Amino acid sequence: MAFLDTNHQRAALVVLLLGFALAWALAPYATGLIGIPVLYVIFAPVHRWLSRRIKPSLAATLVVLLGIFLIVVPGASFAGLIVTEAQQIATGVVKSPLLARLAALRIGGTDIGPELANLGRSIVGWLGTGAFSLVGTATRLALNLTMAFFGLYYLLLRPGHTWEAVRPYIPFSALNADKLQQRFQDVTISTLIGTGLTAAVQGLLVAIGFALTGLPNAVFWGVFTVVVAILPVVGAGMVWGPGVLALVAGGRYGAAVGLAIWGVLAVGGVDYVIRPMVFRRWAQIHPIVTLVGAVAGVPYFGILGLLIGPLALSYFFELIRMYREEYLG
Repeated sequence: MAFLDTNHQRAALVVLLLGFALAWALAPYATGLIGIPVLYVIFAPVHRWLSRRIKPSLAATLVVLLGIFLIVVPGASFAGLIVTEAQQIATGVVKSPLLARLAALRIGGTDIGPELANLGRSIVGWLGTGAFSLVGTATRLALNLTMAFFGLYYLLLRPGHTWEAVRPYIPFSALNADKLQQRFQDVTISTLIGTGLTAAVQGLLVAIGFALTGLPNAVFWGVFTVVVAILPVVGAGMVWGPGVLALVAGGRYGAAVGLAIWGVLAVGGVDYVIRPMVFRRWAQIHPIVTLVGAVAGVPYFGILGLLIGPLALSYFFELIRMYREEYLG
């Protein structure tokens, strides 16, 4: 049969081409689009509670305002803190004798100082010039947030209608489609709560450790730990590990040992207590999914990829599991 000899085939080609064009145009705003159902899962219980007391449209407006207050305000404050403190730290480190001390460091007769000094200069250079790029451009971030909150508003008003419109296009049975919806909620809640709570506790512990050992900018490094601690196991170590090296380079070996013990036992122990406990409560997600998803998400979504990447990878494995159950027996 000749290709495109029927209206059916021609219509399918037009739809396919328009779909690819639309996906290409919306790719820069994938963060905002993915954020719509994620925000809905988070704030839908609040909207249901308010809707029993006030009009649903007013309840949706209040929920959106609450989301802006809880997400945008802290996010903007954090971005300003990152940029300001990073510049100050870079300037302070360059003027301090820390890099010179690192260059002279020897362990077991081996000169590891030059390599550490070069690594330190690279990190300082990144802090001084690339910190803002980690946060992402303000314009794109603002557009993604606007899209996410507008979508959240309309999704809160008509959640049932939206699901009924989407479900016919899900290639699974109605029963499994409803299970997939529930699983989507469970994975989202477990990832956000488990990852967020773990990162917050580790950031607090790192800030305490830095303050007790006399390292400067303890609050900044605690906040920075909250970001990198989204990476399980290795995340927080990317902050307190260099802190230990800085104490060793300064000749404060007792404080270095204390911070190392604190980092391994207290900070690292949080990863093996809170995160697995939350994941077992809502969804069985292996920590490697969080790690790989976060690493893969950053190049595409910026700093928000640390959360969106694990979510997307978790959804992917859920679709594979459902496909196996329904079509492979």
